[in-house]
Amino acid sequence: MTAVLTELSDALANSVEAAADSVVRVEGRRRLAGSGFVWSADGLIVTANHVVKKDRSIRVGLHDGQSLEASVAGRDPSTDLAVLKVEADGLTAVSAAPKDYRVGHMVLALGRPGRTVQATMGIVSALGDSWRTHMGGQIDRYVQTDVVMYPGFSGGPLVGAGGQVLGLNSSALMRGVSLTIPEVTLERVVEALAKHGRLKRGYLGVSTQAVRLPSGAREELGQKSGLLIVNVETGSPADNGGLLLGDTIVGISDAAVRRHEDLLAQLSGDVIDQKTPLKIIRGGEIRTINVTIGERP
Repeated sequence: MTAVLTELSDALANSVEAAADSVVRVEGRRRLAGSGFVWSADGLIVTANHVVKKDRSIRVGLHDGQSLEASVAGRDPSTDLAVLKVEADGLTAVSAAPKDYRVGHMVLALGRPGRTVQATMGIVSALGDSWRTHMGGQIDRYVQTDVVMYPGFSGGPLVGAGGQVLGLNSSALMRGVSLTIPEVTLERVVEALAKHGRLKRGYLGVSTQAVRLPSGAREELGQKSGLLIVNVETGSPADNGGLLLGDTIVGISDAAVRRHEDLLAQLSGDVIDQKTPLKIIRGGEIRTINVTIGERP
C-alpha cells in the first residue's frame, strides 16, 4: 500500500511540475493577485476577466521570477475570460489534455498568486452539456470539480494526468461552485479576443423585466413568462424595428424567450445585421415583428 501511495504522490507532483512553468501570476487588481497561464510562446496569457480589474499597470509574474508589463489584448465578461499580451518570446505554453476525461478523474487546480506555483487536488464531480452564463456567454461544456479554490487561484489552469490543461478555473461564473471553462471554449474565445479584442454580440437596445403572461397567452404559447420592454433606446435596432415601450417579448427566431438570459443567448454574433423575427405581445395580441439586429457597442 505504501508503494502505491508513494507512486500516486509522485505522479501528482510530476503533473504539477509539468505545468508549473506555464502558470503565471497576474497583478491586475488592487489587492490579491490572481493567476493565469501561457497560451502561446510569443506572449499571450489567458486569465479570468474578473482578475483583471484595470486596463493599465498590469504585470505578469513568470516562473523564473521575472515580472513583465502586460497589456489587455481582449476581454469577454460574459465568459469571464481575458487575454493579456507580454513582450516575450520562448515562453512555455500549456498543452491541451485529451477531451475524454470523465466524472471521477483526479484533477489539480494550479495557481501562482505569489512567487511559487501552488496546487490543490480534487476530482471531476460533474460533466454536462453546453450552457449559458448569467451574462449570456456560451460555455461549450459544463465542468464542475470539488477542488477548493483558494484565494488567487482564479484564472489558473485545471490539469489532469501529465500536467495537460483541461480548462481555466473561475470562481465568478456561479457562486459557491468550482467551475472550469473547458479547453474547447478557451480555443474559441481566445482566438476571437486575440484577433478582435472582444466577442461580437447582437444588440437590440431595450431594457426589460420578466413578467407573468396573461392566461390566454400562456395557453397559446405554452410558456408562463416573457420580457416586458420598459425602455427602448432612441435610434437603436429595436426603435428602428418598431418595438414599443410596453411590448412583451416572448420569442426570437424559433426560440422562446422567458428570461433575460434567453434573449441574450439568441443575440450571438451571427445574427448581427440579420433581419430577425421577434414574437411579441402588444395590446393582448400575439404578433411577429422583424428587427435587424445591431452589434453591441
